[in-house]
Formats: sequence, C-alpha cells, structure tokens
Amino acid sequence: MKIAVLFGGTTAEREVSLASGLAVVKALRSRGHEVAAVDTARGFVPLDEEDTLLPGGVHSAPPDHFSGALPPGEIPLIPEVRNAEVAFLALHGGTGEDGRLQALLELHGVPYTGSGPLGSGIAMDKDISKRLLRDAGVPTLPWWLAQAPGFEYNPVVVREEVTFPCIVKPSRQGSSVGMHVVNSIEELDVALADAAKYDSEVLIERMARGSELTIAVVGGQPLAPIEIRPRSGLYDYASKYTAGMTEYLCPAPISAALTTRAQELSLRAFHALKLEGYARIDFILAGDELFCLEANTLPGMTATSLLPKAAAESGLSFPDLCERIVTLGLKTHRS
Repeated sequence: MKIAVLFGGTTAEREVSLASGLAVVKALRSRGHEVAAVDTARGFVPLDEEDTLLPGGVHSAPPDHFSGALPPGEIPLIPEVRNAEVAFLALHGGTGEDGRLQALLELHGVPYTGSGPLGSGIAMDKDISKRLLRDAGVPTLPWWLAQAPGFEYNPVVVREEVTFPCIVKPSRQGSSVGMHVVNSIEELDVALADAAKYDSEVLIERMARGSELTIAVVGGQPLAPIEIRPRSGLYDYASKYTAGMTEYLCPAPISAALTTRAQELSLRAFHALKLEGYARIDFILAGDELFCLEANTLPGMTATSLLPKAAAESGLSFPDLCERIVTLGLKTHRS
C-alpha cells in the first residue's frame, strides 16, 4: 500500500511529532508498505535525509518557533501525499491536529488516519471539550476561560469555585506546553502571560491531587489504563520527554471496578467529542473519583509512547497498531 506519513510541522510539539513520524515510517515499511515521509513544514523527505531530521532526539524543552514553512494548503498537493492511498497523520498540535489539515485532505480526496475535522477541532479546544464532557456525564474539573486581549478573570470565582492550587494552560495546545501550577492570585498573572504565548485562550482549571491515568480507545475498544507517575510530581513537557523522569505502569494498579469505570468514561468521552478511529483520553483519579482532563486525537506514536504501550499490553505490536490505525482511517475517511 502507498502510505504518506505526515509529521513535523511548526508547533511547539515539532520534535515529538518528528519522533512519532519516523517511528511510524519504520514500522509500516517493516510490513512491506511503500512509505513516503513528509515533513509538513518542508515537504517530502528523501530516504537518505530521514535520519538527519532528529539527530539529538526529543529535547527536554519545546523547540523555538519554526519559520519558513509550507502553507497548509500546499500539503495535499505534494505528489507523495496526493498519490497516496492513505495519509498517516503523526502530527501533534496546531494545523495538524486541530481539524484544518483533515478538512484539506478531505477536499482533495485523500483518506487519512484519526478523527475528522469536527472531532479534531473539538478535542483541541479544551474549553469546548469540557463543556461537552460535562453535558455527557463525564466528570471534569471546574475551570475558567481567560481570553485575549486582556485575559481577564474573576478572582472570586477563581478562589471559590476553581480554588487553589490550580493549573494554568493554553486551551489549544498539547504536550503540557505553557502549563503552570499556580498557588495564589499573585502568581496567576505571571502564569497567564506565559501561557498566552501559545494561545489566545488560556484555561484556569482546578488541580486535583491523585493518580494520572490515560486510556487509549482504538476502533471503539478501550485498552488497558496506564498510570503515569512523574518523579517531579508534575507531568509537564520535561517529565514527558526526559528519560527517567516518569514511571509508567501498564496496566494501572487499580481495582477491576475502577478499571471498568475508567474504560466506560473514556468511551463515553470518545463519542461525546465526535472522535473517530483512535484517541487517548486522560484522567485524574482523586480518591475514588475520576475526572477527565482532555482527549488526544493524535497521541504520541513512538514505540515507547503511551498508546503503543497499551496496545502491547493487549497483544498488539507497534507495527500491528500502525496497520490497525491505517485500516480504521481507510474505513472512516475513504471518499
């Protein structure tokens, strides 16, 4: 099968996406597919240049802004994408994950993996996601949305309803980029100013103490929950991408009843947010209460990422998982 793997891009998650894309390229080639590597910031990547894309691996801080990129409208016109039987999206954040690229691919009749434009846009927007989750009966933590230009907030609501400590994070960003733990009103303005570098909307959300869990959904089937234990206490960008800073337990050491409950809520969230194909749903377990944090429509796809870990627990190897995602994409988005 002719497959174009799209990765890279210009977001703060560029390095993570490069790692995901290169892993997927290798996995699909191992199964005999004809795979073209496409960096959506630069275009088709010749085989002899693929190893030069990420020579130092993913660093512990997001990269500086990448400039001089291709306009998104040109991506479906690249011959390797236009002539592919399916585009495997290994992008994280920005145009690649918010539904715009998905809409462009649909306009050009190129099937692709993952959720469509609607689900991608909804899941990328944490404020809209939380409203839909709440209406669907999926517990989520109280929040306030601060918006540009002034990023105003009601200090009474923040103190009494959101409460401290709270989490401040860009509403439409991933990999915990721009995320801060805030303990007082005095710290809030500084955190808002930094988060505002990444988005025009910033979420101020109650911070719940407990265990972080993530559940992957593939083809309508929730996989084993994974518990995430960051050694720093905060699962930020550095904890995600610095070796040894986080411990992952799969399956999570929770009761059978809680496992069933988490899987039920992950599937309910998947449907409430109009997701398709596959996704990863993140929760916090505070005591016996589960709260949904967000959904990732294009989660990390290196061989050691969370979705592949859960798939491996269910007996699905990384190449098998990549092929399964391709099959789901063709079933959902073939024109």
